[in-house]
Amino acid sequence: MPYTADEISALGLTPGQLPRHVAIIMDGNGRWAQRRGLPRVEGHRRGVTSVRAVVEECARLELDQLTLYCLSSENWKRPQMELELLLNLLQRYVVAERDEIMRQNIRFCTIGRTSELNRRVLQEVQKTIELSRNNDGMRLCLALNYGGRGEIVDAVREIAHAVRDGRLDPDQITESTVSEHLYTAGMSDPDLVIRTASEMRVSNFLLWQISYAELFVTPTLWPEFREQHLRDAFKEYTQRERRFGGLKQSGRKAVRNAPVQADDL
Repeated sequence: MPYTADEISALGLTPGQLPRHVAIIMDGNGRWAQRRGLPRVEGHRRGVTSVRAVVEECARLELDQLTLYCLSSENWKRPQMELELLLNLLQRYVVAERDEIMRQNIRFCTIGRTSELNRRVLQEVQKTIELSRNNDGMRLCLALNYGGRGEIVDAVREIAHAVRDGRLDPDQITESTVSEHLYTAGMSDPDLVIRTASEMRVSNFLLWQISYAELFVTPTLWPEFREQHLRDAFKEYTQRERRFGGLKQSGRKAVRNAPVQADDL
């Protein structure tokens, strides 16, 4: 069940000032395992518990969207055994969490070149997408076989085809045109990007969409990330003033998701 306004306040958060779309780069699974003398795959298994905790907390806080970076297009360079485990964990997750996704009215979706996943995994992913299609609660988006540069290349290719076919005038191409051809078409841009394990990079994640997102980096490894860590990120987020390239104006806060003008830079 969603938190009430009083319950949100009791958590040290401010109702109405939480990020609406949060994206998380889940890092540190391998390091968590190695520090304990365990195979790297054990870190990935433990990381599923963190996914469950974060998804449920974001749903209780009634966020609009949570996007999780689960499998990058670069991850295919990893050892085959680790990749197979990651895909098996993904399949088990979308099956095991299906009832909970429906109970919490969550809309499940994916972004990335998912057609390149193996058929067994893709079938279970698609089944969960279809079952939750009419839910109108928080959107849970998994980035699978995803790369930000590849996404932009795919968008440019689609736009080029439209120009070639006479369906689009190149002089009419705008930022909105590009956004409408990204995997995330129809989704809002993230307000907050969280990265675990102290890494200070965005790792080819939502390169177009996070242009004005707030960044929060924590030393906590992903298998140890829980609800309180998420709340800590939200508390810091609410203390920041988002000006979107503009100047601070006395007497009022910057408008969320305000358009950026060239003169603001």
